[in-house]
Amino acid sequence: MKTLLLLVYMLAATRGAIAQNTQQDTQCVLERAAMVETIRAYARSYADVLGQQGLSERVLAAMGQTQRHLFVPGRSCSVAYADGPLPIGLGQTISQPFIVTLMTELADVAPDDVVLEVGTGSGYQAAVLAHLARKVCTIEIIPQLAEAAAKTLKDLSYDNVSVRLGDGYVGWPECGPFDAIVVTAALGQVPPPLIEQLKVGGRLVMPVGPAYTIQTLTVVEKTGPGQTTTRAVGHVRFVPFTRSKD
Repeated sequence: MKTLLLLVYMLAATRGAIAQNTQQDTQCVLERAAMVETIRAYARSYADVLGQQGLSERVLAAMGQTQRHLFVPGRSCSVAYADGPLPIGLGQTISQPFIVTLMTELADVAPDDVVLEVGTGSGYQAAVLAHLARKVCTIEIIPQLAEAAAKTLKDLSYDNVSVRLGDGYVGWPECGPFDAIVVTAALGQVPPPLIEQLKVGGRLVMPVGPAYTIQTLTVVEKTGPGQTTTRAVGHVRFVPFTRSKD
């Protein structure tokens, strides 16, 4: 009798947990859809940058497919899909959803591209890029973040993403050359090694400017060997670019 009651209790608890998880999953889907609509609304204010066509449906689909709540502490859907940046610990942040979308759009990633991300953080930007590119190589200088991001990306089956612990300033030559590079931390100038590892016709997107103040979101296009064009997109505020002390 005790065994039967225990089995009934366990079955009820399992059903309750399934129902709770299903409810949470539904909430996450709704919150993520609302986030995408907020991104669409923001894009209308960037017509001078994005053109009349606005954001591409490929990029918006990538934002809608990527489970942002699994890349933030607490994994709360209501928090993860809100319109703003979030702390992820160790003095680092995950960017506002629209900024992630904008930088991804400006990188102009094609399905067969190889992309470098500098500043893995929680792994969210790499996951978004993974929906668009053939291969994503991402570098993080903080060991705890690199390890956690690699685990999250592996658990979510992002098999086309490779995570490396190291100084992103020097890039990742063995993984390149790259069709696009996205840098998610601010520096006073674009690192020359990253330009060297960019293919001709490729784009680099990063915030340029001093730490702890307003920076300029910048797009650098490599037009030929040793030749680039640069354009400023708008004002942003990112955490500072961290260099190795060695």
